[in-house]
Amino acid sequence: MTLEVGDIVICTVDRIAGTTVFVKIHNNKTEEGSIILSEIAPGRIRNLRDYVVPKKIITCKVLRISGDRIELSLRRVTQKEEKEVKEKYNQEKSYISIFKGIVGENAEKIIEKIKENESLYDFIEEAKENSSNLEKLVGKTNSEKIMNILKTQKKKKIIIKKEFNLTTTAPNGLELIKEIFDKINIEIKY
Repeated sequence: MTLEVGDIVICTVDRIAGTTVFVKIHNNKTEEGSIILSEIAPGRIRNLRDYVVPKKIITCKVLRISGDRIELSLRRVTQKEEKEVKEKYNQEKSYISIFKGIVGENAEKIIEKIKENESLYDFIEEAKENSSNLEKLVGKTNSEKIMNILKTQKKKKIIIKKEFNLTTTAPNGLELIKEIFDKINIEIKY
């Protein structure tokens, strides 16, 4: 899996040199990226260590790739993008521990083989639909064990809360608004 401009990646802060932050990018290869001061946060930064410290895990956006230099941005990552990438990262860590628990010593080799073509997360998501590729790598019995564990994992429920005001000048306005929301099937408090 190669990085492209615009990708959102998980990184660990390696070191801070002057106004540049150097990070290790979490992907198949150990790659190093850099973040300049203006890409840490919007506005004036009084203390760089308020935002980044060595060993901190952060989410960054790839701005430029020139040769072996990868320039990243911390401030251009939206909360939604950060949440999605961190969820995938945590789920992938879970998948790795499942592999190690079932496959044993060969888990590292199998994971490396998977990561040559795609991320482990994407591979497992495909395997949930069609486990033939997984069977080829780990065997039928191990594949069945992995699939049974994956089926017992629960998806997180997401609750969306938003507050807004609706007004109408119609004499039966409250009934009209209730009719609209009855069709949508949501909880209303007023």
